[in-house]
Amino acid sequence: MGTIHKTHTEYTGKMAFDSQINGHHILIDTVAAGGGDNTGPNPKPLMLSALAGCTGMDVVSVLTKMRATFSDFAIDVEADLSDEHPRVYTEIRVHYFIKITEPEKMEKAMNLSKDTYCGVSAMLAKICPVKFEIHYL
Repeated sequence: MGTIHKTHTEYTGKMAFDSQINGHHILIDTVAAGGGDNTGPNPKPLMLSALAGCTGMDVVSVLTKMRATFSDFAIDVEADLSDEHPRVYTEIRVHYFIKITEPEKMEKAMNLSKDTYCGVSAMLAKICPVKFEIHYL
């Protein structure tokens, strides 16, 4: 059997929860219209942040191994949410922003992340299309 990931999440009141992940606390909540106080992110956007973190770590690792010179690296992730319940993402778009002297290395790093290394991307791609785009600064 493979590695087991665990989290512990406790209800803290109204619609808020405190989730403990690897010794870190993340407060999860919703906006006032949903019964919360907006003291933390909603659960679905947290998945988008997980995707950005996963692919970002892959890209940095690959670029470092290729000895690529880069800076100003950022990732924006946006997703379309269905209108009907259960409200799910119908398409996710990952936008990389980067200054890099060898763009072909960034292309390779992105492709390795999306096709081989990023487990979050692989899981999300089973439920909806995940598209990737690089924006060179």
